[in-house]
Amino acid sequence: MAVSSSQCVRILSHFPSSSSFECRSDPDYSGSARFEKPRISHRRVPGAAASASTFDGLSSLIFKFPPNFVRQLSTKARRNCSNIGVAQVVAASWSNNSASGSPSAAASGSAAAAVPAPASPVEILAGDEVAVVDGLNVQLEALADLKNEASFLSSDGSIAVHAGERLGRGIVTDAITTPVVNTSAYFFKKTAELIDFKEKRRASFEYGRYGNPTTVVAEEKISALEGAESTVIMASGMCASTVMFLALVPAGGHIVTTTDCYRKTRIFIETLLPKMGITATVIDPADMEGLESALKNNNVSLFFTESPTNPFLRCVDIKLVSDLCYKNGALVCIDGTFATPLNQKALALGADLILHSATKFIGGHNDVLAGCISGSEKLVTQIRNLHHVLGGALNPNAAYLIIRGMKTLHLRVQQQNSTAFRMAKILEAHPKVKRVHYPGLTSHPEHHIAKKQMTGFGGVVSFEVDGDLMTTIKFIDALKIPYIAPSFGGCESIVDQPAIMSYWDLSQSERLKYGIMDNLIRFSFGVEDFEDLKADMLQALETI
Repeated sequence: MAVSSSQCVRILSHFPSSSSFECRSDPDYSGSARFEKPRISHRRVPGAAASASTFDGLSSLIFKFPPNFVRQLSTKARRNCSNIGVAQVVAASWSNNSASGSPSAAASGSAAAAVPAPASPVEILAGDEVAVVDGLNVQLEALADLKNEASFLSSDGSIAVHAGERLGRGIVTDAITTPVVNTSAYFFKKTAELIDFKEKRRASFEYGRYGNPTTVVAEEKISALEGAESTVIMASGMCASTVMFLALVPAGGHIVTTTDCYRKTRIFIETLLPKMGITATVIDPADMEGLESALKNNNVSLFFTESPTNPFLRCVDIKLVSDLCYKNGALVCIDGTFATPLNQKALALGADLILHSATKFIGGHNDVLAGCISGSEKLVTQIRNLHHVLGGALNPNAAYLIIRGMKTLHLRVQQQNSTAFRMAKILEAHPKVKRVHYPGLTSHPEHHIAKKQMTGFGGVVSFEVDGDLMTTIKFIDALKIPYIAPSFGGCESIVDQPAIMSYWDLSQSERLKYGIMDNLIRFSFGVEDFEDLKADMLQALETI
Protein backbone atom coordinates (compact mmCIF):
# COMPACT_ATOMS: atom_id res chain seq x y z
CA MET A 1 0.00 0.00 0.00
CA ALA A 2 2.49 2.60 -1.20
CA VAL A 3 1.80 6.29 -0.66
CA SER A 4 1.67 7.98 -4.03
CA SER A 5 2.55 11.58 -4.78
CA SER A 6 -1.13 12.39 -5.41
CA GLN A 7 -2.00 11.02 -1.99
CA CYS A 8 0.69 13.20 -0.45
CA VAL A 9 -0.89 16.22 -2.11
CA ARG A 10 -4.30 15.31 -0.62
CA ILE A 11 -2.71 14.90 2.81
CA LEU A 12 -0.75 18.14 2.62
CA SER A 13 -3.93 20.08 1.90
CA HIS A 14 -4.87 19.61 5.55
CA PHE A 15 -1.73 21.38 6.77
CA PRO A 16 -0.86 25.11 6.90
CA SER A 17 1.26 26.44 4.11
CA SER A 18 4.21 26.68 6.53
CA SER A 19 4.35 22.89 6.80
CA SER A 20 6.99 21.40 4.56
CA PHE A 21 7.03 17.84 3.30
CA GLU A 22 8.98 16.25 0.52
CA CYS A 23 7.33 13.54 -1.56
CA ARG A 24 9.14 10.96 -3.59
CA SER A 25 8.06 8.77 -6.45
CA ASP A 26 6.49 5.40 -5.72
CA PRO A 27 9.02 2.56 -5.27
CA ASP A 28 8.36 -0.85 -6.74
CA TYR A 29 7.35 -3.40 -4.10
CA SER A 30 6.55 -6.15 -6.57
CA GLY A 31 9.64 -8.12 -5.63
CA SER A 32 9.42 -7.56 -1.90
CA ALA A 33 8.47 -10.49 0.30
CA ARG A 34 8.63 -8.45 3.48
CA PHE A 35 5.79 -6.03 2.80
CA GLU A 36 2.59 -7.75 1.68
CA LYS A 37 -0.03 -5.50 0.18
CA PRO A 38 -3.22 -5.52 2.25
CA ARG A 39 -6.36 -6.65 0.41
CA ILE A 40 -8.85 -3.88 -0.26
CA SER A 41 -12.63 -4.22 -0.56
CA HIS A 42 -15.48 -1.71 -0.83
CA ARG A 43 -17.87 -2.97 1.82
CA ARG A 44 -19.43 -0.19 3.86
CA VAL A 45 -19.74 -1.10 7.52
CA PRO A 46 -22.70 0.28 9.51
CA GLY A 47 -21.66 3.22 11.63
CA ALA A 48 -18.71 4.08 9.45
CA ALA A 49 -20.27 7.18 7.93
CA ALA A 50 -18.22 10.35 8.33
CA SER A 51 -19.29 13.02 10.78
CA ALA A 52 -19.26 16.65 9.79
CA SER A 53 -17.26 17.51 12.89
CA THR A 54 -14.76 14.71 12.55
CA PHE A 55 -11.77 16.62 11.23
CA ASP A 56 -10.86 19.83 12.91
CA GLY A 57 -7.16 19.13 13.20
CA LEU A 58 -5.80 15.81 14.41
CA SER A 59 -5.27 16.79 18.06
CA SER A 60 -8.82 15.95 19.12
CA LEU A 61 -8.77 12.41 17.70
CA ILE A 62 -7.63 9.15 19.25
CA PHE A 63 -7.23 6.30 16.78
CA LYS A 64 -6.56 2.63 17.40
CA PHE A 65 -5.39 0.48 14.49
CA PRO A 66 -4.54 -3.20 14.16
CA PRO A 67 -0.74 -3.52 14.62
CA ASN A 68 -0.07 -4.79 11.08
CA PHE A 69 -2.12 -1.99 9.58
CA VAL A 70 -0.19 0.69 11.39
CA ARG A 71 3.14 -0.93 10.68
CA GLN A 72 2.51 -1.37 6.96
CA LEU A 73 1.24 2.17 6.53
CA SER A 74 3.98 3.80 8.54
CA THR A 75 6.79 1.72 7.04
CA LYS A 76 5.75 2.33 3.46
CA ALA A 77 4.94 5.95 4.05
CA ARG A 78 8.42 6.49 5.42
CA ARG A 79 9.80 5.19 2.14
CA ASN A 80 7.85 7.78 0.15
CA CYS A 81 7.81 10.89 2.32
CA SER A 82 10.78 12.41 4.06
CA ASN A 83 8.82 13.41 7.16
CA ILE A 84 7.49 10.58 9.33
CA GLY A 85 4.55 12.79 10.25
CA VAL A 86 3.10 12.06 6.81
CA ALA A 87 2.85 8.39 7.74
CA GLN A 88 0.80 9.28 10.77
CA VAL A 89 -1.55 11.39 8.67
CA VAL A 90 -1.86 8.61 6.12
CA ALA A 91 -2.98 6.26 8.87
CA ALA A 92 -5.68 8.71 9.92
CA SER A 93 -6.65 10.09 6.52
CA TRP A 94 -6.16 7.33 3.97
CA SER A 95 -9.45 8.17 2.30
CA ASN A 96 -9.74 11.96 2.04
CA ASN A 97 -12.80 13.64 3.52
CA SER A 98 -12.03 17.31 3.03
CA ALA A 99 -15.11 17.87 0.84
CA SER A 100 -17.60 16.35 3.29
CA GLY A 101 -18.52 19.59 4.93
CA SER A 102 -16.19 19.56 7.92
CA PRO A 103 -15.38 22.97 9.43
CA SER A 104 -11.74 22.78 8.46
CA ALA A 105 -12.60 21.88 4.87
CA ALA A 106 -15.10 24.71 4.59
CA ALA A 107 -12.53 27.16 5.85
CA SER A 108 -9.83 26.06 3.47
CA GLY A 109 -11.23 28.01 0.51
CA SER A 110 -9.63 27.38 -2.82
CA ALA A 111 -7.24 24.83 -1.35
CA ALA A 112 -10.16 22.56 -0.53
CA ALA A 113 -11.61 22.96 -4.01
CA ALA A 114 -8.46 21.44 -5.47
CA VAL A 115 -8.81 18.28 -3.41
CA PRO A 116 -10.44 15.30 -5.17
CA ALA A 117 -13.82 13.97 -4.01
CA PRO A 118 -13.76 11.49 -1.13
CA ALA A 119 -13.06 7.94 -2.09
CA SER A 120 -15.23 5.00 -1.17
CA PRO A 121 -14.57 3.54 2.26
CA VAL A 122 -11.62 1.16 2.24
CA GLU A 123 -11.50 -2.05 4.25
CA ILE A 124 -8.01 -3.09 5.35
CA LEU A 125 -7.73 -6.77 6.31
CA ALA A 126 -4.95 -7.43 8.82
CA GLY A 127 -5.07 -10.82 10.45
CA ASP A 128 -8.40 -11.26 12.24
CA GLU A 129 -9.00 -7.54 12.68
CA VAL A 130 -10.68 -5.26 10.17
CA ALA A 131 -10.04 -1.52 9.97
CA VAL A 132 -12.52 0.45 7.88
CA VAL A 133 -11.47 3.92 6.87
CA ASP A 134 -14.24 6.25 5.67
CA GLY A 135 -12.95 9.78 5.72
CA LEU A 136 -11.41 10.05 9.15
CA ASN A 137 -13.60 7.49 10.96
CA VAL A 138 -12.01 4.19 11.92
CA GLN A 139 -13.72 1.09 13.25
CA LEU A 140 -12.20 -2.15 14.47
CA GLU A 141 -14.78 -4.89 14.21
CA ALA A 142 -12.63 -7.30 16.25
CA LEU A 143 -12.71 -4.99 19.30
CA ALA A 144 -16.23 -5.08 20.73
CA ASP A 145 -15.56 -2.43 23.34
CA LEU A 146 -14.21 0.16 20.92
CA LYS A 147 -17.23 2.42 21.26
CA ASN A 148 -16.68 2.58 25.02
CA GLU A 149 -12.95 3.23 24.93
CA ALA A 150 -13.12 7.00 25.24
CA SER A 151 -16.13 7.16 27.51
CA PHE A 152 -14.06 7.28 30.71
CA LEU A 153 -11.69 9.95 29.39
CA SER A 154 -13.83 13.02 29.85
CA SER A 155 -11.15 15.64 30.46
CA ASP A 156 -7.93 16.79 28.86
CA GLY A 157 -6.10 15.87 32.05
CA SER A 158 -7.16 12.23 31.82
CA ILE A 159 -6.49 12.15 28.09
CA ALA A 160 -2.98 13.53 28.66
CA VAL A 161 -2.30 10.71 31.14
CA HIS A 162 -3.77 7.78 29.20
CA ALA A 163 -4.12 8.58 25.48
CA GLY A 164 -1.84 6.53 23.27
CA GLU A 165 -0.98 4.17 26.13
CA ARG A 166 -3.87 2.92 28.27
CA LEU A 167 -6.00 2.13 25.23
CA GLY A 168 -3.25 0.13 23.56
CA ARG A 169 0.00 1.04 21.90
CA GLY A 170 2.27 -0.41 19.25
CA ILE A 171 5.53 -2.02 20.32
CA VAL A 172 8.50 -0.87 18.27
CA THR A 173 10.25 -4.02 17.08
CA ASP A 174 12.07 -2.76 14.02
CA ALA A 175 14.33 -0.21 15.74
CA ILE A 176 18.03 -0.92 15.26
CA THR A 177 18.86 0.02 18.84
CA THR A 178 17.25 -1.49 21.93
CA PRO A 179 14.47 0.70 23.38
CA VAL A 180 14.96 1.96 26.92
CA VAL A 181 11.92 0.85 28.92
CA ASN A 182 11.63 3.37 31.74
CA THR A 183 8.98 1.91 34.00
CA SER A 184 8.78 0.86 37.62
CA ALA A 185 5.94 -1.63 37.11
CA TYR A 186 4.04 -3.59 34.44
CA PHE A 187 0.27 -3.94 34.19
CA PHE A 188 -2.06 -6.84 33.47
CA LYS A 189 -5.19 -6.27 31.39
CA LYS A 190 -7.32 -8.59 33.47
CA THR A 191 -6.96 -10.39 36.79
CA ALA A 192 -6.97 -13.69 34.88
CA GLU A 193 -3.71 -12.65 33.21
CA LEU A 194 -2.18 -11.90 36.60
CA ILE A 195 -3.21 -15.30 37.96
CA ASP A 196 -1.81 -17.01 34.86
CA PHE A 197 1.46 -15.16 35.46
CA LYS A 198 1.58 -16.11 39.13
CA GLU A 199 0.90 -19.74 38.28
CA LYS A 200 3.58 -19.68 35.54
CA ARG A 201 1.24 -20.16 32.59
CA ARG A 202 2.09 -16.73 31.22
CA ALA A 203 5.44 -15.00 30.79
CA SER A 204 5.53 -11.36 31.80
CA PHE A 205 7.38 -8.74 33.77
CA GLU A 206 5.81 -7.60 37.02
CA TYR A 207 7.89 -5.07 38.95
CA GLY A 208 10.95 -3.08 37.94
CA ARG A 209 13.18 -4.58 40.58
CA TYR A 210 12.47 -8.06 39.22
CA GLY A 211 13.32 -7.37 35.60
CA ASN A 212 13.17 -5.00 32.66
CA PRO A 213 13.18 -5.63 28.88
CA THR A 214 16.21 -3.40 28.37
CA THR A 215 18.10 -5.06 31.20
CA VAL A 216 17.31 -8.52 29.83
CA VAL A 217 19.02 -7.60 26.55
CA ALA A 218 22.20 -6.67 28.44
CA GLU A 219 22.05 -9.93 30.40
CA GLU A 220 21.57 -12.03 27.28
CA LYS A 221 24.45 -10.27 25.52
CA ILE A 222 26.80 -11.02 28.43
CA SER A 223 25.59 -14.63 28.64
CA ALA A 224 26.36 -15.12 24.96
CA LEU A 225 29.90 -13.78 25.39
CA GLU A 226 30.59 -15.92 28.44
CA GLY A 227 28.90 -19.07 27.12
CA ALA A 228 26.62 -19.01 30.17
CA GLU A 229 23.10 -20.33 30.63
CA SER A 230 22.08 -17.21 32.51
CA THR A 231 23.28 -13.80 33.71
CA VAL A 232 21.99 -11.43 36.35
CA ILE A 233 23.03 -7.79 36.13
CA MET A 234 22.99 -5.44 39.10
CA ALA A 235 23.68 -1.85 40.07
CA SER A 236 27.45 -2.29 40.60
CA GLY A 237 30.23 -4.84 40.76
CA MET A 238 30.27 -4.74 44.57
CA CYS A 239 26.51 -5.31 44.60
CA ALA A 240 27.02 -8.40 42.44
CA SER A 241 29.82 -9.83 44.58
CA THR A 242 28.14 -9.23 47.94
CA VAL A 243 24.82 -10.69 46.81
CA MET A 244 26.70 -13.68 45.41
CA PHE A 245 28.42 -14.32 48.76
CA LEU A 246 25.18 -14.03 50.71
CA ALA A 247 23.27 -16.26 48.30
CA LEU A 248 25.78 -19.10 48.06
CA VAL A 249 27.58 -19.25 51.40
CA PRO A 250 25.43 -20.49 54.29
CA ALA A 251 25.65 -19.11 57.82
CA GLY A 252 28.63 -20.71 59.49
CA GLY A 253 30.16 -21.54 56.12
CA HIS A 254 33.74 -21.16 54.95
CA ILE A 255 35.27 -19.52 51.88
CA VAL A 256 38.75 -19.41 50.36
CA THR A 257 40.07 -16.27 48.71
CA THR A 258 43.41 -14.75 47.68
CA THR A 259 45.70 -12.14 49.21
CA ASP A 260 45.60 -9.75 46.28
CA CYS A 261 42.09 -8.47 45.60
CA TYR A 262 39.93 -5.37 45.44
CA ARG A 263 40.04 -3.75 48.85
CA LYS A 264 36.28 -3.34 49.31
CA THR A 265 35.79 -7.04 48.61
CA ARG A 266 38.39 -7.83 51.27
CA ILE A 267 36.61 -5.53 53.75
CA PHE A 268 33.32 -7.35 53.13
CA ILE A 269 34.97 -10.74 53.65
CA GLU A 270 36.90 -9.69 56.76
CA THR A 271 34.29 -7.55 58.55
CA LEU A 272 30.76 -8.37 57.41
CA LEU A 273 30.74 -12.08 56.62
CA PRO A 274 32.02 -13.00 60.12
CA LYS A 275 28.83 -11.47 61.56
CA MET A 276 27.03 -14.42 59.95
CA GLY A 277 29.55 -16.90 61.21
CA ILE A 278 31.26 -17.15 57.82
CA THR A 279 35.03 -17.60 58.02
CA ALA A 280 37.72 -17.33 55.36
CA THR A 281 41.07 -18.77 54.44
CA VAL A 282 43.32 -16.37 52.50
CA ILE A 283 46.01 -17.84 50.27
CA ASP A 284 48.53 -16.60 47.72
CA PRO A 285 47.09 -16.88 44.17
CA ALA A 286 49.73 -19.47 43.32
CA ASP A 287 49.45 -21.50 46.55
CA MET A 288 47.67 -24.65 45.41
CA GLU A 289 48.88 -26.57 48.43
CA GLY A 290 47.24 -23.97 50.63
CA LEU A 291 44.01 -24.40 48.70
CA GLU A 292 44.11 -28.18 49.06
CA SER A 293 44.72 -27.82 52.80
CA ALA A 294 41.82 -25.40 53.21
CA LEU A 295 39.49 -27.69 51.28
CA LYS A 296 40.56 -30.66 53.39
CA ASN A 297 40.30 -28.99 56.80
CA ASN A 298 37.17 -26.88 56.29
CA ASN A 299 33.70 -27.30 54.91
CA VAL A 300 34.39 -24.87 52.06
CA SER A 301 31.36 -23.56 50.21
CA LEU A 302 33.10 -21.22 47.79
CA PHE A 303 36.48 -20.34 46.32
CA PHE A 304 36.53 -16.73 45.13
CA THR A 305 39.31 -14.81 43.46
CA GLU A 306 40.05 -12.27 40.78
CA SER A 307 42.13 -13.36 37.82
CA PRO A 308 44.01 -11.24 37.00
CA THR A 309 43.97 -9.67 40.48
CA ASN A 310 43.87 -6.03 41.57
CA PRO A 311 46.35 -4.31 41.53
CA PHE A 312 49.24 -6.78 40.95
CA LEU A 313 47.56 -8.70 38.11
CA ARG A 314 48.31 -12.13 39.59
CA CYS A 315 46.72 -15.04 37.75
CA VAL A 316 45.07 -18.17 39.14
CA ASP A 317 45.09 -21.45 37.27
CA ILE A 318 41.31 -21.57 36.81
CA LYS A 319 41.18 -25.12 35.50
CA LEU A 320 43.32 -26.46 38.33
CA VAL A 321 41.41 -24.73 41.14
CA SER A 322 38.10 -25.73 39.55
CA ASP A 323 39.14 -29.39 39.49
CA LEU A 324 40.29 -29.26 43.12
CA CYS A 325 37.14 -27.52 44.31
CA TYR A 326 34.84 -29.79 42.34
CA LYS A 327 36.30 -32.86 44.00
CA ASN A 328 35.63 -31.30 47.41
CA GLY A 329 32.15 -29.97 46.70
CA ALA A 330 33.09 -26.29 46.63
CA LEU A 331 31.92 -23.76 44.06
CA VAL A 332 34.34 -21.55 42.13
CA CYS A 333 33.61 -17.92 41.26
CA ILE A 334 36.13 -15.93 39.24
CA ASP A 335 36.08 -12.15 39.05
CA GLY A 336 37.19 -11.62 35.46
CA THR A 337 36.88 -7.83 35.35
CA PHE A 338 40.53 -7.24 34.39
CA ALA A 339 40.46 -10.01 31.79
CA THR A 340 37.11 -9.15 30.10
CA PRO A 341 34.95 -11.87 28.49
CA LEU A 342 37.07 -11.55 25.34
CA ASN A 343 40.48 -12.35 26.85
CA GLN A 344 39.40 -15.16 29.16
CA LYS A 345 36.52 -17.66 29.31
CA ALA A 346 36.41 -18.73 32.95
CA LEU A 347 33.32 -20.92 32.59
CA ALA A 348 34.90 -22.89 29.77
CA LEU A 349 37.93 -23.42 32.03
CA GLY A 350 35.74 -25.01 34.69
CA ALA A 351 34.56 -22.18 36.94
CA ASP A 352 30.96 -22.28 38.14
CA LEU A 353 30.44 -18.53 38.01
CA ILE A 354 32.09 -15.53 36.35
CA LEU A 355 31.66 -12.07 37.83
CA HIS A 356 32.41 -8.68 36.28
CA SER A 357 32.32 -5.10 37.34
CA ALA A 358 30.64 -4.04 34.10
CA THR A 359 31.55 -0.49 35.05
CA LYS A 360 35.00 -1.20 33.66
CA PHE A 361 35.77 -2.74 30.26
CA ILE A 362 32.27 -4.02 29.49
CA GLY A 363 30.69 -0.57 29.78
CA GLY A 364 33.95 0.91 28.56
CA HIS A 365 33.09 4.61 28.58
CA ASN A 366 33.50 5.68 32.21
CA ASP A 367 29.83 6.67 32.31
CA VAL A 368 27.91 3.83 34.01
CA LEU A 369 27.99 1.61 37.11
CA ALA A 370 26.97 -2.04 36.80
CA GLY A 371 27.95 -5.55 37.85
CA CYS A 372 27.01 -8.99 36.54
CA ILE A 373 27.28 -12.67 37.39
CA SER A 374 27.02 -15.43 34.79
CA GLY A 375 26.79 -19.19 35.12
CA SER A 376 24.32 -22.04 35.22
CA GLU A 377 20.60 -21.31 35.37
CA LYS A 378 20.39 -22.97 38.77
CA LEU A 379 23.11 -20.93 40.46
CA VAL A 380 22.21 -17.62 38.83
CA THR A 381 18.56 -18.10 39.78
CA GLN A 382 19.62 -18.61 43.39
CA ILE A 383 21.55 -15.33 43.25
CA ARG A 384 18.80 -13.54 41.34
CA ASN A 385 16.14 -14.48 43.92
CA LEU A 386 18.16 -12.88 46.73
CA HIS A 387 18.91 -9.91 44.50
CA HIS A 388 15.16 -9.34 44.11
CA VAL A 389 14.88 -9.18 47.89
CA LEU A 390 17.90 -6.97 48.56
CA GLY A 391 17.43 -4.56 45.68
CA GLY A 392 20.32 -3.02 43.79
CA ALA A 393 18.47 -3.20 40.47
CA LEU A 394 20.16 -1.69 37.45
CA ASN A 395 18.43 1.33 35.96
CA PRO A 396 17.27 0.62 32.38
CA ASN A 397 19.13 3.71 31.15
CA ALA A 398 22.31 2.25 32.62
CA ALA A 399 21.48 -1.09 30.99
CA TYR A 400 21.27 0.69 27.65
CA LEU A 401 24.72 2.21 28.21
CA ILE A 402 26.08 -1.27 28.90
CA ILE A 403 24.49 -2.56 25.68
CA ARG A 404 25.87 0.38 23.73
CA GLY A 405 29.32 -0.06 25.25
CA MET A 406 29.47 -3.76 24.45
CA LYS A 407 29.04 -3.10 20.75
CA THR A 408 32.59 -1.74 20.66
CA LEU A 409 34.05 -4.03 23.33
CA HIS A 410 36.13 -6.10 20.91
CA LEU A 411 37.52 -3.01 19.21
CA ARG A 412 38.43 -1.32 22.48
CA VAL A 413 39.94 -4.41 24.10
CA GLN A 414 42.02 -5.18 21.03
CA GLN A 415 43.50 -1.66 21.14
CA GLN A 416 43.98 -1.71 24.91
CA ASN A 417 45.63 -5.15 24.86
CA SER A 418 48.08 -3.98 22.25
CA THR A 419 48.91 -0.66 23.90
CA ALA A 420 49.33 -2.16 27.38
CA PHE A 421 51.57 -4.97 26.16
CA ARG A 422 53.83 -2.63 24.20
CA MET A 423 54.01 -0.10 27.03
CA ALA A 424 54.75 -2.83 29.60
CA LYS A 425 57.82 -3.86 27.61
CA ILE A 426 58.96 -0.24 27.31
CA LEU A 427 58.49 0.36 31.03
CA GLU A 428 60.32 -2.83 31.98
CA ALA A 429 63.35 -1.65 30.02
CA HIS A 430 63.31 1.90 31.43
CA PRO A 431 66.01 2.71 34.04
CA LYS A 432 63.60 4.73 36.21
CA VAL A 433 61.14 1.83 36.57
CA LYS A 434 61.99 -0.79 39.21
CA ARG A 435 59.36 -3.41 38.39
CA VAL A 436 56.42 -4.02 36.05
CA HIS A 437 53.40 -6.18 36.87
CA TYR A 438 51.79 -7.44 33.66
CA PRO A 439 50.82 -11.06 32.85
CA GLY A 440 51.97 -10.69 29.25
CA LEU A 441 55.62 -10.31 30.33
CA THR A 442 57.79 -13.39 30.80
CA SER A 443 58.97 -11.88 34.10
CA HIS A 444 55.46 -12.16 35.55
CA PRO A 445 55.23 -15.03 38.09
CA GLU A 446 52.11 -16.50 36.41
CA HIS A 447 52.98 -15.72 32.82
CA HIS A 448 52.81 -19.42 31.94
CA ILE A 449 49.27 -19.60 33.36
CA ALA A 450 48.14 -16.40 31.64
CA LYS A 451 49.55 -17.59 28.34
CA LYS A 452 47.61 -20.83 28.70
CA GLN A 453 44.21 -19.42 29.66
CA MET A 454 44.12 -15.91 28.16
CA THR A 455 44.02 -14.79 24.55
CA GLY A 456 45.04 -11.25 25.50
CA PHE A 457 46.61 -9.85 28.66
CA GLY A 458 44.41 -6.82 29.30
CA GLY A 459 44.66 -3.07 29.19
CA VAL A 460 46.01 -2.39 32.71
CA VAL A 461 49.68 -2.27 33.72
CA SER A 462 50.92 -1.82 37.28
CA PHE A 463 54.52 -0.72 37.87
CA GLU A 464 56.85 0.72 40.48
CA VAL A 465 58.96 3.78 39.74
CA ASP A 466 62.39 4.24 41.29
CA GLY A 467 61.51 6.60 44.09
CA ASP A 468 59.40 7.31 47.16
CA LEU A 469 55.86 8.63 47.67
CA MET A 470 56.67 12.19 46.58
CA THR A 471 58.70 11.07 43.56
CA THR A 472 55.76 8.97 42.43
CA ILE A 473 53.39 11.91 42.91
CA LYS A 474 55.70 14.07 40.78
CA PHE A 475 55.65 11.51 37.98
CA ILE A 476 51.85 11.16 38.02
CA ASP A 477 51.33 14.92 38.07
CA ALA A 478 53.64 15.27 35.06
CA LEU A 479 51.44 13.03 32.91
CA LYS A 480 49.23 14.97 30.49
CA ILE A 481 46.91 12.37 28.90
CA PRO A 482 45.55 10.14 31.67
CA TYR A 483 43.08 11.27 34.30
CA ILE A 484 44.01 10.80 37.95
CA ALA A 485 40.98 8.79 38.99
CA PRO A 486 39.79 5.45 40.35
CA SER A 487 38.34 2.79 38.02
CA PHE A 488 39.78 1.47 34.76
CA GLY A 489 38.82 -0.03 31.41
CA GLY A 490 37.32 3.04 29.75
CA CYS A 491 38.15 4.82 26.52
CA GLU A 492 40.10 7.45 28.45
CA SER A 493 43.39 6.47 30.07
CA ILE A 494 43.37 6.58 33.88
CA VAL A 495 46.26 6.52 36.34
CA ASP A 496 46.26 6.17 40.11
CA GLN A 497 48.64 5.68 43.00
CA PRO A 498 47.00 2.93 45.13
CA ALA A 499 48.77 4.08 48.32
CA ILE A 500 46.79 7.33 48.05
CA MET A 501 43.72 6.41 45.97
CA SER A 502 42.69 3.25 47.83
CA TYR A 503 44.77 2.94 51.03
CA TRP A 504 45.43 6.48 52.25
CA ASP A 505 43.46 5.84 55.45
CA LEU A 506 46.07 3.26 56.47
CA SER A 507 49.58 3.91 57.74
CA GLN A 508 52.55 3.03 55.57
CA SER A 509 53.27 -0.08 57.62
CA GLU A 510 49.63 -1.19 57.36
CA ARG A 511 49.68 -0.66 53.60
CA LEU A 512 52.78 -2.81 53.28
CA LYS A 513 50.89 -5.75 54.84
CA TYR A 514 48.88 -5.82 51.60
CA GLY A 515 51.95 -5.22 49.42
CA ILE A 516 50.90 -1.65 48.64
CA MET A 517 54.10 0.36 48.27
CA ASP A 518 54.27 4.13 47.98
CA ASN A 519 55.85 3.95 44.52
CA LEU A 520 53.22 1.61 43.02
CA ILE A 521 51.26 2.92 40.04
CA ARG A 522 48.27 1.39 38.26
CA PHE A 523 47.83 2.60 34.69
CA SER A 524 44.69 1.79 32.68
CA PHE A 525 45.34 2.41 29.01
CA GLY A 526 42.48 3.83 26.99
CA VAL A 527 42.02 3.90 23.25
CA GLU A 528 44.25 6.89 22.57
CA ASP A 529 46.99 6.61 19.98
CA PHE A 530 49.90 4.48 21.19
CA GLU A 531 52.55 6.97 20.14
CA ASP A 532 50.86 9.76 22.07
CA LEU A 533 50.68 7.62 25.22
CA LYS A 534 54.28 6.51 24.81
CA ALA A 535 55.55 10.07 24.42
CA ASP A 536 53.56 11.21 27.46
CA MET A 537 54.85 8.34 29.61
CA LEU A 538 58.47 8.94 28.64
CA GLN A 539 58.36 12.69 29.21
CA ALA A 540 56.81 12.16 32.67
CA LEU A 541 59.55 9.68 33.59
CA GLU A 542 62.14 12.27 32.62
CA THR A 543 60.82 14.58 35.32
CA ILE A 544 61.87 12.25 38.16
